[in-house]
Amino acid sequence: MALPDFFLIGAPKAGTTALHAALARHPGLYLSPVKEPKYYLCDGAPPVARAGPGDAHSAREWVWDRDRYSALFAAAPEGALRGESTPFYLYDRAAHLRIKRDVPDARLIAVLRDPVDRAHSNWMHLWSDGLEPIGDFVEACEAEDDRIAAGYAPFWHYRSVGRYGEQLAHLYSVFDRSQVHVLRYRQLVDSPVETLAAIGRFLGVDGLASAPRAENSRPYVADTRQARALGRAIRAGAAAGALLPPQMWRRASRPLVAARHRNGARRPVLSPGERRAVLAPLADDIALLSEVTGESYADWLGDRGRGEFGPRAEAASRVDSDTVGAAGDAGSEGSVAVS
Repeated sequence: MALPDFFLIGAPKAGTTALHAALARHPGLYLSPVKEPKYYLCDGAPPVARAGPGDAHSAREWVWDRDRYSALFAAAPEGALRGESTPFYLYDRAAHLRIKRDVPDARLIAVLRDPVDRAHSNWMHLWSDGLEPIGDFVEACEAEDDRIAAGYAPFWHYRSVGRYGEQLAHLYSVFDRSQVHVLRYRQLVDSPVETLAAIGRFLGVDGLASAPRAENSRPYVADTRQARALGRAIRAGAAAGALLPPQMWRRASRPLVAARHRNGARRPVLSPGERRAVLAPLADDIALLSEVTGESYADWLGDRGRGEFGPRAEAASRVDSDTVGAAGDAGSEGSVAVS
């Protein structure tokens, strides 16, 4: 039974879609045709029901059946390393144990992004697609605990997903550190060729140096009366069509999402006060991350994030996206190196 040799495990909204595409171009690597199968978020059974807008459709796309999952790698060329990308594997502690059980020698790649920038991008993704009803980022973060208690899927866990210190501490208790390659999102952005070459050395392949390309950007949607009305319609459609095949819902919602995206606005920049409000509960984990990795992440404690994807990127007016499908997907958690 074919299983992956390596995994791109996270974090969501940290460049994993672009990195997946760059790895897939190498002849010695075979990436699953389904980018985010999410198999190890389950344990051989369908995913549990989730309560967030769009979550029901996402859950129906997960590849939870073992035979279906193995079939994703059946076309791998002889001698190629097989891999897959599910960014929530880093966040899910049970996924660490399941991967260890099935692929004890697995190589794991984790991309870490400033947790406030990551959360902001995550929120904007859902807001721009009409799934997030709260038009204020800080307020949406404050709703996180209630949403977790209500059973929202992890893509709604804006702050918690960025607690990398806790996640890596657990991962290192399961896997030897030599099996884990940790890099920063900014390395992928600022020095992509060198960063990909380092990933190639980690995987044991040569010639991995083509720069990742920004993909799947969405316009930022200003909080207007029209945008709110369209968002309500999108969420109502998601709820009404929860039992329909996901592709039907996406087709039906496409005109509404397109109308919402039509008048894209310049991407807002977090004020120092907003950043501090979201950052405060994460400071302890940033300290833990430095302790666990032996590297300083003190730059994440400042009042300004790093912002867009490169100095010439159009991302100043667009939001990076990691879902597939026209209407967005609260449970498709890959990422794109755009912002």
